[in-house]
Amino acid sequence: MAEVLVFTTSTCPWCRRAKEYLANKNLSFREVNVERDAAAAEEMVEATGQSAVPALKIGDTWVVGFHPPTIDRAFARAGLPSVG
Repeated sequence: MAEVLVFTTSTCPWCRRAKEYLANKNLSFREVNVERDAAAAEEMVEATGQSAVPALKIGDTWVVGFHPPTIDRAFARAGLPSVG
């Protein structure tokens, strides 16, 4: 099964909303705080070209920002359970 990573910072309200969205759908994910993990921050910027959070890595697909329809499509592409 594809891994789901949620790249966050501790003060980001949209990060909290993204985590709540996934949790409310009973979807497993691992949070990566880019304030504390410089290597993860670098990986995120290299992959997305942006330093904005939240950034979700769903399998091989990146979603920058909290946009539920885009998140749902990324889950479907990764073959993960439907979140819709």
